[in-house]
Amino acid sequence: MSRGRDDESHGRPPLRTDLTPIVDAVAAADADAFVAVGDRFDDDLRYLTRFAGSDRAAALVIAATDDAAGRAVLCVAPSLRARAERKFVSGARDGNDGDGEFHDGVARELRTVQASEHAGERAAAVVGDHADREGGEGGDRPILVPASIPHDAAVYLERAGNALASTDAVATARSRKTDAEIDRLRRVQRAAAAGMARAETVLAESEVTGEGPDGGAGGERGPALTWESGPLTTERLRREVNAVLGAHGVTDAENSVVTAGSALADRRLPGDEAIRAGETVVVSVSPRGPDGYYGDLTRTFVVDGDGGWERRAYVAVESAREAAIAEIEPDVPGKTVRGEATAELAAYGFDPNADAGGPAFGRGTGCGVGVSRRESPALSGAGTLRSGTVVTVGAEVSDPGAGAVRLTDLVVVTDDGCEVLATYPFGIVPESRG
Repeated sequence: MSRGRDDESHGRPPLRTDLTPIVDAVAAADADAFVAVGDRFDDDLRYLTRFAGSDRAAALVIAATDDAAGRAVLCVAPSLRARAERKFVSGARDGNDGDGEFHDGVARELRTVQASEHAGERAAAVVGDHADREGGEGGDRPILVPASIPHDAAVYLERAGNALASTDAVATARSRKTDAEIDRLRRVQRAAAAGMARAETVLAESEVTGEGPDGGAGGERGPALTWESGPLTTERLRREVNAVLGAHGVTDAENSVVTAGSALADRRLPGDEAIRAGETVVVSVSPRGPDGYYGDLTRTFVVDGDGGWERRAYVAVESAREAAIAEIEPDVPGKTVRGEATAELAAYGFDPNADAGGPAFGRGTGCGVGVSRRESPALSGAGTLRSGTVVTVGAEVSDPGAGAVRLTDLVVVTDDGCEVLATYPFGIVPESRG
């Protein structure tokens, strides 16, 4: 599946984005409208419209109105009009027959962007029409836009006499998931767990050969592993994971990463290195489901380890993860969650302020996950958690001379705590998961 594929929900609860927070932001700012412009890779636009477009940019204009909850106009290429009608207009109605009211009260309509037009130019025209309809003059008030609006779209809007003001209204709305969104996240996380089980099983079934992938001696890195009569490499293990993800109806989205050994402790790009006995093997699985939502699961394994650094690091990281999760509940600052993880790692001797080149606390504790792999909130940033927020939570330590240990899970904040979506077992020694 491609990143922009626009799939059906296959009997799941319908995905309907409530546009009233954007309308409220427009009204609160005394703005003419909110404008978003982007192509099929723009996650804000996909979230707002539930529609994956094409490589040609589309534009969405959302405005407050005097006689209704608001009005939203989506401007798309003519070839996409039928699909946009089905997803953005009909899909937002309460009635199954498409004749009901809009579920959030925000009226929706479509307009066409011709090949000779720029989406920003079309958006500017819609803003002007709205001002005329409401009895004002275009440009009297600012237009709210996401910080990521394309430069050329911003130029068209400004040339039409509009002043632009950045807003985080979409990011704020995206950070709190509905039940239907949590359903998508839970499903894709279950697929991630199935992929992880495959990786762990392959490692458990591997054998120590005492030779490298080219037939030479293993050297200081230790003997290489074989599986099903062939060398076990990071790329081979990654392909096994991805095959399972595909069978579960999700795409790896080029996010499945397997790293092994001290030389790869800080690498996240896929490689094709021999996996050797005694080395940490970090498996990160972050698939993308049919409706665009991501999972995120990381585990670390060691085959035929000696119980040294990697065992101590694993215990510390698992404890830090548990400490972080124990802090998660509504109204808790994200920094508090990270602080608990950091303090726990320090208690095990992994000082986040250690000199470069020594054992240290690794990447951030977590961040929001939804239609983007990384979205608001960041657990290292400002702000507090809210019920419905979905975040990755984990911890990591790394040592250039030993390797890395990472453990990550996906968690939804509930009214009285949190829930781990699709739990997966812990243990540094891999087991066959069938």
